[in-house]
Amino acid sequence: MNPTALLRTAHPTSLIGAPTDIGAGARGASMGPEALRVAGLQAALESHGLQVFDRGNLSGPPNPWQPPVDGYRHLADVVDWNQRVFDAVYAELQLGHLPILLGGDHCLGLGSISAVARHCAEAGKKLRVLWLDAHTDFNTSDLTPSGNVHGMPVACLCGFGPTELTHLANMPGGGPALQTNQIRQIGIRSVDAGEKRFVHEQGLEVFDMRYIDEVGMRQTMQQALEGVDTNTHLHVSFDVDFLDPAIAPGVGTTVPGGPTYREAQLCMEMIADSGRLASLDIMELNPALDVRNSTAVLAVDLVESLFGKSTLMRIRPA
Repeated sequence: MNPTALLRTAHPTSLIGAPTDIGAGARGASMGPEALRVAGLQAALESHGLQVFDRGNLSGPPNPWQPPVDGYRHLADVVDWNQRVFDAVYAELQLGHLPILLGGDHCLGLGSISAVARHCAEAGKKLRVLWLDAHTDFNTSDLTPSGNVHGMPVACLCGFGPTELTHLANMPGGGPALQTNQIRQIGIRSVDAGEKRFVHEQGLEVFDMRYIDEVGMRQTMQQALEGVDTNTHLHVSFDVDFLDPAIAPGVGTTVPGGPTYREAQLCMEMIADSGRLASLDIMELNPALDVRNSTAVLAVDLVESLFGKSTLMRIRPA
């Protein structure tokens, strides 16, 4: 049995909507979960043999659209939403399901990945996070003037930020959800100067677009997946702005020069080939900025590739 078939048969899949743009700098990502449903996400997954449970949408505080306070916008509301996401994702993992979080802005990756980290610690599994994004999201309140928490989730997951977010996972031993050597960032091409220095200081492994241009997506993904084995829980956090805006306009923070359709497909297919995908975020889709829901349709197409759709015509070696 090839690894992708093993993945399909092993994990019932649960869709969890988180309709909020509480951590973003533009309104509209709160409509992302429904746009993905309209684009046929559940039917697409079921066509690949998956058993899919749609858990509906979480509820939480509305976006007050206020300026930052002490360097953070809407901190209490961001904490509230992420706690709800944590609880929902953790519950699905406890059932043995593969949770797919439908965002919503990328600050919600805090709740999702914190739940995965807690689950892995309890199950004795290694964790690898692939962060597919135009941005490193490694800002702190001291580094960013906007205070938008969707630019901070990776820093918070690694222990840099307010305690309410850095210790959401309540990890054994009291540490942060992630160590920097557990995450690989792919597609990066927009990083603030202070954030870039901080990324270098902390030693994050970043495969930026220049690197992908130089060595290709195949070698990039081989390196990003190196060391992933049968005891590894692989989490993919897919920010739709990872993609080039020429093919994915429906995001709030477009950055030219992202992966093409074929590069993105290869990225997803190689993740699927690993057979280790165990949880997923689909983040920052903004239907208010989209064209006839085309970005949602593309996102569903790429997610299908994570679960078995392949352009491969030649026979795979056994």
